[in-house]
Amino acid sequence: MTGAIRVRDWGRTDYETVWRAMRQFTDERDGDTPDEVWRVEHPPVFTLGQAGRAEHVLDAGDIPLVQTDRGGQVTYHGPGQAVLYPLLDLRRHGLGARRLVTLLEQTVVDWLAGQGIESAPRADAPGVYVGEAKIAALGLRIRRGCSYHGLAVNISMDLAPFQRINPCGHAGMPVIDLAAMGIDCPLADAFAGLTDRLMAGLSQR
Repeated sequence: MTGAIRVRDWGRTDYETVWRAMRQFTDERDGDTPDEVWRVEHPPVFTLGQAGRAEHVLDAGDIPLVQTDRGGQVTYHGPGQAVLYPLLDLRRHGLGARRLVTLLEQTVVDWLAGQGIESAPRADAPGVYVGEAKIAALGLRIRRGCSYHGLAVNISMDLAPFQRINPCGHAGMPVIDLAAMGIDCPLADAFAGLTDRLMAGLSQR
């Protein structure tokens, strides 16, 4: 039994505003605070994880670069990408960090299967891939037994900024979105479908 999970829609909001709010929520929550899933679309931004290496940012140009506190290397967020941040008390769900990563990856795999797309995670690079191309990035922070940051799925976006970085620290890694595969999926539908899959996965814990 996971209890009620609140869903909060941020619309299009800049990365640092949501990041500050995630940290505040996590710091102030207690054992009775309901879990939440935040859904957001960010304006263009590169984010570099805690252990991220600056050399993986090849040419940020006019796109802001934010050093953040999630795991992982560098990634890009931008319009047309569905970002889900699960703010979960992991003990409540019987989850550890590794199992949460697996759950988030499976959420994407299952949702993409419903779109007729075969995808899979990779052991050497967290995220979800269609063939060799990355379609979803994943980065988490666990603090006080609770998670924040999360999952970004490419729906219909300008993929060119990914060429300015080594995505997740992998030089030359191809990146894809649904639109590039000829699938027209409104962002609202992607948010709804991914949220349903995530909730179903959590309810099975």
